[in-house]
Amino acid sequence: MTILGEGNTPLIEAPRLSAELGARVHVKCESLNPTGSFKDRGMAFAVGRAVERGAHTVVCASTGNTAASAAAYAARFGVRAVVLTPEGATATAKRAQARAVGAHVVELEGTFDDALRCCRELAQEDGFELVNSVNPDRLDGQATLVPELVEQLGTAPDLIALPYGGGGNSSAIALGIERAGIATKLLGGEARERPTTFASAIRIGEPAHAENIDRLRESGRLEVVTLSEDEIRDAWLALARAEGVFCEPASAAGLAALRRSRPVEGALVVCVVTGHGLKDAGAVPEDDRPTVAPTVAAILEAIA
Repeated sequence: MTILGEGNTPLIEAPRLSAELGARVHVKCESLNPTGSFKDRGMAFAVGRAVERGAHTVVCASTGNTAASAAAYAARFGVRAVVLTPEGATATAKRAQARAVGAHVVELEGTFDDALRCCRELAQEDGFELVNSVNPDRLDGQATLVPELVEQLGTAPDLIALPYGGGGNSSAIALGIERAGIATKLLGGEARERPTTFASAIRIGEPAHAENIDRLRESGRLEVVTLSEDEIRDAWLALARAEGVFCEPASAAGLAALRRSRPVEGALVVCVVTGHGLKDAGAVPEDDRPTVAPTVAAILEAIA
């Protein structure tokens, strides 16, 4: 049973990217969850269980997607959501989503890390519960991606590529892989310019799950690739223009990592697209071409 229809997201083949990379590439469209991001899988668990424990307020720090998701599920369960965002670091659409469903959105002077610290302190108040990915219920929910993938593919993938911001999703998927008893490896793409990257959803200076990510890397279960802004941007445009998948820039970090590391020939690979492109439409360059006369000749000249 789902709460808002989370999960069961489409898995599509990516023939042009497969030809480019020499692998069997699929795209898992987590961007088609109810609020437009992968956060909904875990948030359904986290908010629901918080309510069972008697919480009247859920709190989160967010660069945007967590805010929108926590706010929506709080509204659904009839509790209050308090969202702390870093000053100037959150895409407008994501803040609008959170406000539209009634969340208290508070912009803080400082970074995401400052916001998360404040949320941890707020969560000590009676009836308040933190629903960032440091909450184990979030990881339980997000881990459900793995059995779903195996069912859709009919087998376990060789590799799952995804963005690496705070590390919560990588940790959750690693948990899902362990529970499923499969040997799938993980590949994470992080921004070199973490605190300032244009890929706002992974604009996190100090990953909350860094210790677990280090353990996964040391065990050989996860490889992390550090990416330039151009590499993320090129992968973002490639997903849209080669496969028709419009995602927010951060969502393409897994593909960017895959392009850099190059998969084994013929490997079965899944790129997890974590957020919809409309979440950060402002990242798309403006079209500065002039208007044209309403004639076929003028149109043909404009598109030549």
